[in-house]
This record gives sequence, structure tokens and C-alpha cells, in this order.
Amino acid sequence: MSLPHAILTALLEKPSSGLELTRRFDRSIGYFWSATHQQIYRELGRLERDGLIRALPAQAPARGQKKEYEVLPDGRAELARWTAAPQDPKPLRDPLFLRLRSAAVVGTAGVDAELHRHLDLHRRQLATYEEIDRRDFPPEKNSEADRLQHAVLRAGIDLETFWVRWLERTLDELGG
Repeated sequence: MSLPHAILTALLEKPSSGLELTRRFDRSIGYFWSATHQQIYRELGRLERDGLIRALPAQAPARGQKKEYEVLPDGRAELARWTAAPQDPKPLRDPLFLRLRSAAVVGTAGVDAELHRHLDLHRRQLATYEEIDRRDFPPEKNSEADRLQHAVLRAGIDLETFWVRWLERTLDELGG
């Protein structure tokens, strides 16, 4: 499972509460690995029980205070083990492909509108990624960590570019 590893990565970058993690997932990690608020909290509990993270001591006693978590040495070791482990690529499973295949059997009503909707979504996501690229990765930002993070963003840009081109071509071929 990759969610615990995504959480360990985020906590090593910056100790955070569950709410802060949820917000960070929405703003960055969520672009390539999504998780709900409930999934994050459930996984935080599991990671804490397994001795991979701990809640930081509160600065001052307060009722209902949010817990902030940090990664323990065993958590760092687990993340390093997982990072170095081989893993085969996952096959692309997108419901849109199945819908197009099904449309070939039952008819194309509604397919054109759905393809246009997807095209709009992918164009917007591409614009978001390109803005992040301009804003967060100037040429002078060139540490190894920066290059790795930029590689992930470039993968997102390349993937969205693929989707835009593929959808435009498919719509053109279908006369839409």
C-alpha cells in the first residue's frame, strides 16, 4: 500500500496534524495520490500503533487540541525500504476507455459530451500544473530534492498533455 508511504513522506517533509496533512494532500500529493480525510486519519492511527510515527507532545494542555505527528526512526527506515523496493508499473485502468468500448456496442449517445467534459478537465489540470511549474521551479531551484519533485510534476504535465492530445484526436476522428 502506498498511502502510508505518502503520509510518511509528507511527515518527513514537515511534522503535521491530520488536518494539515489533508490540506497538503489536496494541494500537492493529491495531484498524483489522493486520500480522503478519513483515510488519512485511519492511517495515522495505524502508523502510530505500528511505532512508525508519534504524536508530538502538546506545547500547552488544551482540550480538543489537534495532534501533530512526526516520523520515528522505524518509519524513516520503512520509507527507505519501500522507496528502494522494485515495483512493476500498474496497467492504466480508466473508466473512460471502458465507456468508449461499451459505446461501440450500445451506441454513442452522450459519449461526445463526456469526451468534451474530460478534455476541459484535462486542459484545466494541465494549466494548473504549468502554473505550478512556473511558480515553484525556477532554474536556480536545482537541488536533488528539487529535481525529484520537478520530475513528478513533469510527469503530471506529460500525462495531461497526452490526455489533451488523445481526446482532441479522438473527438476529431469521431466528428465531435
